[in-house]
Amino acid sequence: MDVARILREYGVRPSKGLGQNFLVSEGVLDRIVASADLGPDDLVLEVGPGLGLMTRRLAEAACAVVAVELDRRMVAILAERLADLANVHVVQADILEIDPAEAVAEATGSAVEGLAFKVVANLPYYITSAALRHLLEGSRRPALLTVMVQREVAQRIVAEPGGMSLLSLAVQVYGRPTVVARVPAGAFYPPPKVDSAVVRIDVYEEPVAPEETIARLFWVARAGFAQKRKQLANSLSANLRLPRDVVVEALASAGLDPSARPQTLAVADWLRLAESLPG
Repeated sequence: MDVARILREYGVRPSKGLGQNFLVSEGVLDRIVASADLGPDDLVLEVGPGLGLMTRRLAEAACAVVAVELDRRMVAILAERLADLANVHVVQADILEIDPAEAVAEATGSAVEGLAFKVVANLPYYITSAALRHLLEGSRRPALLTVMVQREVAQRIVAEPGGMSLLSLAVQVYGRPTVVARVPAGAFYPPPKVDSAVVRIDVYEEPVAPEETIARLFWVARAGFAQKRKQLANSLSANLRLPRDVVVEALASAGLDPSARPQTLAVADWLRLAESLPG
């Protein structure tokens, strides 16, 4: 597909401000659709459809596709290029400003209660973390996410204890992430300065932490990662404004070494620690 030619026909240039890099590799497009495990009953929320190359493939495999696009120029192009697909619903919106489940329900005439949907997204690098949190923390979580992200970010998302970050924790509380494909910069037009990767997140039916304790878990984790080079006892004491001996006692109660660094803790460790700390 000659994306450059299509853009010229519409008199449109990719927006650097919106992080627009259009995926043009047929093989990668096919790999993403395969990873999404779509069936004829599936509802799909696509974030960042661009020129609709992925959208058309998704529409052929799923019941309906709700394509959320921020750029009004692209919305007009999508309306024309996908006019023959009755099961595609294009929504002009900022994904961070809408409720994902409600957007799918409204566009498809479905009820929000009991709604099941999947997400496929080519996320602009500058909103990746915020978008993932928004999608996973929504009123109803998707059953599965297949997302294109910067390769370095993909590695952070799937990291294990020893290389954990606030992002990996934020994802792994809600689902199991796997890198399914590495994507070179040349697979895009225009090519970005970095390589990308496709990450599949199989969302758990319930988060690994009870809903009522998730806010507390991240309150503690943010304090720990705020000074990730420091020992946990010191960073938690400073950022939670708790006496060091109280923090050390809580760490011991959670079976954790006070000298440990935050990146070495697993999700379960953070949960025990959140339950052990006062406040």
